[in-house]
Amino acid sequence: MDSTCESVSEPSIDLVGGPFAVIESDPGVFSSLTRGLGVERVEVVELYDIEPWAVDHLDPYGLIFCFTWHKDAHRPADFEDPTAERVWFANQLSDDACATHAILNVLFNCPDIQLGMELETFRNETQEFSPVMRGLAITNSPLLRRVHNSLARSADIRTSLNSIATDTLNSKKKDSQPSGRKSRTAKSSRATKVEEGPETEDAPTYHFIGYVPALGKVWELDGLKSGPLEVGELASDTNRNDWMDVVRPALRIKMAKYGGSGLEGGEIRFSLLAVVSDALMKLTDELEFLKIDKGKLESHMGKGWEQKVDPTLLRESETILEYPVLDGYQHPPGFAAKRMLRDLEFSEMSQDELKSTWQTVIRNAIQSKSALQDEVTRRTQEDTDHVKRTFDYEPFIKGFVTELHNQGLLNPILNLDDNGRKKKRSPSKKQKP
Repeated sequence: MDSTCESVSEPSIDLVGGPFAVIESDPGVFSSLTRGLGVERVEVVELYDIEPWAVDHLDPYGLIFCFTWHKDAHRPADFEDPTAERVWFANQLSDDACATHAILNVLFNCPDIQLGMELETFRNETQEFSPVMRGLAITNSPLLRRVHNSLARSADIRTSLNSIATDTLNSKKKDSQPSGRKSRTAKSSRATKVEEGPETEDAPTYHFIGYVPALGKVWELDGLKSGPLEVGELASDTNRNDWMDVVRPALRIKMAKYGGSGLEGGEIRFSLLAVVSDALMKLTDELEFLKIDKGKLESHMGKGWEQKVDPTLLRESETILEYPVLDGYQHPPGFAAKRMLRDLEFSEMSQDELKSTWQTVIRNAIQSKSALQDEVTRRTQEDTDHVKRTFDYEPFIKGFVTELHNQGLLNPILNLDDNGRKKKRSPSKKQKP
């Protein structure tokens, strides 16, 4: 989505920076975030179950767990692990940047993902940094902040700016107080904090953490902790096929801790996202491969091949491989090698085998094109939701209300008199019996 990254142009050197705004824990938002950062062939989907039947076919690169955060018992000493130092991990230093931190902590530990030039450079430049310095690099990156905030609502961006102004003003007021008065105020605020504790706990604070297989282990990557937390070990350093079996027990514990039980009337206040291969690109790859299959098979069958195949499939084949190709589309790595092996198979087939294979190719193409159309519809809906979410409605609402006032229509709508005071209700007359 090219429009995702469009925002107000920034200076080439940004010494001041700005806040990260709150963004939603929506899979479409995270997919737009990865595409906006230049990551290729990756999207984010929501998981509704963690059982093998619901997850294994997706072959996720990593997971992102969103939940209502509160303190736990882990301390820095819990993370003394030499292997953990080789995991790319950044501490979260900006309040509302947890979504970007979570996705980067996952992406930067997946060697099979094509990061794009900007993120590849960022990862290489921060490879020797400490987690705190990596977090500082994320916070000070104009690219990461711009793409992140391009997915936030305009109201949330204004709220983040207002929050910085309020915190700065309160800090200056606190520093300007005399020392004696400052001491008394501190005691007072401490007492107030105890009294207001229950109300503060009711206000939810949402947080994102990542889970990813790397270096022969599965890691929990929480930017608010001092380092990566080992979840379990894999069978080998290079095989990540069974990593979901390792992380599944840890996820069940998290869900029980933050989700509540339906029998107890608790509210489920978490969501689970998976970083997976882009379905739209995968389906395009399949159709591109099938298109070449069709041409090669027809060439091997020779003249008059149309009379050898199923007439119904022949009619379907005339248009089934016509579909829109994404701008800048390129075949995936390994496409050419796979193509050579396939062509070798065709050269050794009999005429009956060629005919049967051609018909199978057309049937597969029908299924893939139908799935592609569904995926295009879903992606279009994501783009529409993005526009609705990020469009700034405030100028229109302000202008509309102002014009109602100028036309003398606002007070009647609000049941106010000409002076702006609420109209008094006339006492209802009691009817005589």
